[in-house]
Amino acid sequence: MRVVHVANAYTPNSGGIRTTVHALGQGYRAAGHDFVLVVPGQRTCDEDLPWGRRITLAGPTVPGSGGYRVLADMRKVRTLLDVLEPDRLEISDRLTLRGLGLWASAAGVSSTVIAHERVDGVLRAFSPLGARGAQLAADRHNAVTAQRFDRVVTTTRFAAQEFARIGVPTDHVPLGVDLERFRPVNRSPTDGVALLVLCSRLSREKRPDLAVETLRVLQLAGCPARLVVAGSGPMAASLRRRSRGLPVEMVGHLADRSSVAGLLASADVVMAPGPVETFGLAALEALACGTPVVAASTSAVAELVGGGAGRSASPEPLALAAAVASLLAVPEVERRQAARTRAESFPWSRTTETMLALHGLSALESFSARPERGP
Repeated sequence: MRVVHVANAYTPNSGGIRTTVHALGQGYRAAGHDFVLVVPGQRTCDEDLPWGRRITLAGPTVPGSGGYRVLADMRKVRTLLDVLEPDRLEISDRLTLRGLGLWASAAGVSSTVIAHERVDGVLRAFSPLGARGAQLAADRHNAVTAQRFDRVVTTTRFAAQEFARIGVPTDHVPLGVDLERFRPVNRSPTDGVALLVLCSRLSREKRPDLAVETLRVLQLAGCPARLVVAGSGPMAASLRRRSRGLPVEMVGHLADRSSVAGLLASADVVMAPGPVETFGLAALEALACGTPVVAASTSAVAELVGGGAGRSASPEPLALAAAVASLLAVPEVERRQAARTRAESFPWSRTTETMLALHGLSALESFSARPERGP
């Protein structure tokens, strides 16, 4: 069977979406299925990679996004899908790609939209609608989206809430983590000063400023700590200005996943302050490294840090700083073991197996069993 996945928010510097689609592709290929990823980029190209085939279509840059491009020419995307003849279609951006659900329906192709974000949260962060207006607009958008696809997949209970309130059922498929790459053995010795790490896209909805202000509160309270920020995005310059006078190091985007693993393992606490985060792969990778996480209680990451794997608090500096201090008071061996144990419940194999089951696909079909259809 051929699974085609269409996504935006995918660049060399992107995080969650990129990690997710690569892991899905690897799992689908290992199960004997054909995986094709369609994404925007600077130029059109077609590549065969270890996890699948990636077709990049030239697309414009979204202003103020920090380099994200978008699949703007839907006619070209639909033409490509006609040629690829997928057996299953997956979509990772319901904000801009939901029209492809209509293509799938007309073509008789089973379709799935994966809700990687909360539409109401995005609208609250980037529009003047206010909380009530954002909710009403999100409800209308999600109702139409659900009508166009055969299945809506959410990765957390938090992500499913905006569908549940309008009576739309969803399939729950938690994302996963590479438990071999992200593990406690990568930890480097520290100098006795608590190391906080923020590994995030530096954009408004992620609220990276809260990590800096949390450090400021800890400093004023006499708690020795420093912060390393790994990531890029439109808020990078303002975050540097906000960090002046504080022990903050901004290392930019880390393309090498081993470097990310080493940084997360060396931290004492990883910050996940985004108030509307719908999963938080960086937080899960931190847990796999044995590093506990302090998360916004309003986000899905709060679901991940149960069982002593971290703390959740209101997304404001005083509360987050108190959560950090509380976590640091727990014996290191205890808090690190709890974090790793929690992460071990989220292997990528469970994610891909669940998705394959939802698609009605098995691991028994080989590539040779698929009839020749399209390029």
